[in-house]
Amino acid sequence: MKLSVLDQSPIMTGLDAKEAFRQSTELAKRTDELGYYRYWVSEHHSSHSLAGSAPEILVAHLAANTNRIRVGTGGILLPHYSAYKIAESFRVLESLYPNRIDLGIGRAPGGMPNVNLALNNGRHPNVEHYPNQIRELMAYLHGEDPHGLNVYATPTGDTVPPIWMLGSSGTSARLAADIGASYSFAHFINGYGGTRAMDRYLQAFQPSIQQKEPNGLVSIFAVCADTEERAEELASTLDLAILRIESGRGNEGFPTVEEAKQQQYSVFEKERIQENRSRMIVGSQQQVKQQIEALASSYSVDEVMVNTIVHPLEDRIRSYELLAEAFQLES
Repeated sequence: MKLSVLDQSPIMTGLDAKEAFRQSTELAKRTDELGYYRYWVSEHHSSHSLAGSAPEILVAHLAANTNRIRVGTGGILLPHYSAYKIAESFRVLESLYPNRIDLGIGRAPGGMPNVNLALNNGRHPNVEHYPNQIRELMAYLHGEDPHGLNVYATPTGDTVPPIWMLGSSGTSARLAADIGASYSFAHFINGYGGTRAMDRYLQAFQPSIQQKEPNGLVSIFAVCADTEERAEELASTLDLAILRIESGRGNEGFPTVEEAKQQQYSVFEKERIQENRSRMIVGSQQQVKQQIEALASSYSVDEVMVNTIVHPLEDRIRSYELLAEAFQLES
C-alpha cells in the first residue's frame, strides 16, 4: 500500500507563515527520504492559521527541495481561475519536474464567503461551469485545442501531470467518474459517506484521454506516537483546533499541548470532539497501522494520504517516521 502526505502548512501558536513554510520544506524532505509516494499542499485564503494561499508556487519550491516524491496540489480551486492558465502553470511544473507533478483540483471557496468575491473581481464564480472547466483543463494539458482557436497550453512535453479531483461528497465522486479523472475523498473533512462516494466513483468510471482505469485515494487526519498516551496528548491539540474552526475562531492558530491541557470544555464541546474523531486516526504505531489498513480496505483503495498537524515539528515528523517504519516504505 502507498502512503502519502497532505500538508496544509499550519501556522502554530506563536509562530508565523515563514516558519510554517520552513516546516513544510523540512517535512517534504524527510517524507521524501522515508519513501512516501506523494506530497500535496492545499489552497486557503485570508487565513492566519493556514499559510498556503498559492499552492502552485509552493509545489515548485518543494519539488526543488526533494528528489523523487510526487508533489502536487490538494488542491487548486478551479472555479476561480482560467483552465488555460492553470494548464500552462502545470505544464511548466511538469517540464521542470517530469513525472513528479500532480494537479489536484476542487471547487470549494477556500476561505470565508467574501474570498469568492475577492478572487473574482467582486463577482461570484459560476460553479455550474466547473465540469466544463475540468474538461477544458484536461484537453489543454494533453495538447488539445478545445475551443478551436489555435491556442495550446505551452510548454508542450512528453509527460502530463494527472488531474485529481478532490471532494467530500458523492457529487464530486460521480463527476470524477464521468470525466475520467483520479479521485481523492477528504475523510479528514467528512467522516461519513466516503465509502459510498468511492464505490460510486469506481463503478461509474469512464475512460478518458488521461487514464483508462479508475484511481482513488482517501485522506485522513492521523497522529502516531511511540505510545498511545503521547498520541492522545498530541491529538488533543487537533481536537481544540477543529473546535475553534467550527466556532469561527480558526484564525487563532493551532494550539500547543499546554494550551489544550488548560482548555475547559462544555458538554456540547466534548460531544463535538467525539464526533470529530471520526475524521482522525490516533494511537501507537501498530494501532494506527491497523486502522489505516482498515480504512483503505473499506474504501477499496491502495493509497492513504495522511494529514498530521501537531506541534512541535519533531513530533509531527516522528509520526510520519513511525508510519513509514510500520508500513516498511522504501527509503
